[in-house]
Amino acid sequence: MLERPRPRFVVPRVLKNDETAFYFVISKYYRKLGCTIPNEPLGTDYEDACGKDGKGGRAAILNALFDEWEAKKNGEPIDDSKLARYGTIDWLFRHYKTEEAYTEKVSERSRPDYERIMQMICDTLDKKGRRVGDHMVREVTPRGAINIYRKIIKRADGERLRQGEKVVGLCRKVWKVMRPLYPDVFPRPTSEGGVNPWMSVVLKRRVKKKKHAVTREEVYKFSWGCIERGRPEPAAVAVICFEWLQRPENVVAGILTWPDYRSKKWPHAIRIEHHKTGALVWHPLEEVVDGEMVKFYGEAEKIISHLPKLGIPMIMRKIGNGEKKGQAKTWSYPGMEKVVQTMRKQIEGVSSLFTLDACRHGGMTELEEAELTDGQGRALSGHKTTQAYKGYAKETMQRALAATRKRHAHLLTQRQLEQEAQAKAEGGEQISTEFRNKGAETFRNRHQKRRENKAIFAAGSKA
Repeated sequence: MLERPRPRFVVPRVLKNDETAFYFVISKYYRKLGCTIPNEPLGTDYEDACGKDGKGGRAAILNALFDEWEAKKNGEPIDDSKLARYGTIDWLFRHYKTEEAYTEKVSERSRPDYERIMQMICDTLDKKGRRVGDHMVREVTPRGAINIYRKIIKRADGERLRQGEKVVGLCRKVWKVMRPLYPDVFPRPTSEGGVNPWMSVVLKRRVKKKKHAVTREEVYKFSWGCIERGRPEPAAVAVICFEWLQRPENVVAGILTWPDYRSKKWPHAIRIEHHKTGALVWHPLEEVVDGEMVKFYGEAEKIISHLPKLGIPMIMRKIGNGEKKGQAKTWSYPGMEKVVQTMRKQIEGVSSLFTLDACRHGGMTELEEAELTDGQGRALSGHKTTQAYKGYAKETMQRALAATRKRHAHLLTQRQLEQEAQAKAEGGEQISTEFRNKGAETFRNRHQKRRENKAIFAAGSKA
């Protein structure tokens, strides 16, 4: 299965798409002895996982941690060559990952990328062939930071400017966080600088790619295609990201639960928690207008009705193999993304750029097209850092209801325009505007009419 050298504890597995993925798995023997180093997926790229010769990559870092644990368990002196020397850049990154600035602020989804960037910086060689990670932190001058940046972005097939931006952004943050905690490791501030050398790096300009946004039609084409193929989970995730704007990693991780949907306290709403910002948003699902019940998200709720209730989280799956076969667990984000891409290829009419992120971005784009005010848009998207409190739900619910009315009216208007265009194309027959008057006008202009009536009444009273 694997011709190239395989590091210790690295297990290759063939995926359904015939790709080989690598996993770092500590054996049960060492688990029973108390080893707490976590198992970890290493990805499908051999060099990223194991290095060019099987002695590098992420596996080398994890195996070094295991060696330290084993030496400590046996009471042996720890080999200094395997430890990051105090005050080096290797040491700095390692200790940064133990601070709350990392453990509390960096999400699980982003940590592998942080690890990769740190490793890239440390493994970069200077002019003398020495690793950057072996240098002392106090040796990094503004000029040295600029040279590291230039070294990293340089590539035979062109400059990798995005990687350079990540390197500089991460180093600026690490230097800022760690300097007050370990002042003796850093150089003393002088009139020439010395506070944060990475602030002197000027990033090269690059043309930033616009994030793809899928349309409502494409989201539901994908979702119903998944339902037909017996995959309700990716169908529901796509709809939730588009309609209720929850971040896909939160949906997949089980942040959205069944008690959040039409609960006893809020039977006509769904509660969306944005884990990144801490914002709680209640989205109204329906409203009674002129004695009739209007469902704002009727099709979305039909998709959700196909989800099996396997536990408290809304998005779960059954374990297919092993000792826990038949039990339910939440999805991993890479696992869900793989299923999404597999379904995307099977469903006709779905773009190759279709992703869960694109679903949420498409929903945000629809808010703009519906001409919502900034406050109404944020009431639906949760883009604010105010902590939830007892009266927060009521305030948000009122604003979200007005925003949802406007968004729903926009959808009705667009459908009416499409019907009129289709009728003209088929035979020139014009459709009555009664639908628009009863639909969009009810939602968008009802409050305006009330204000006009009050003004007329006030003028008559004065006369």
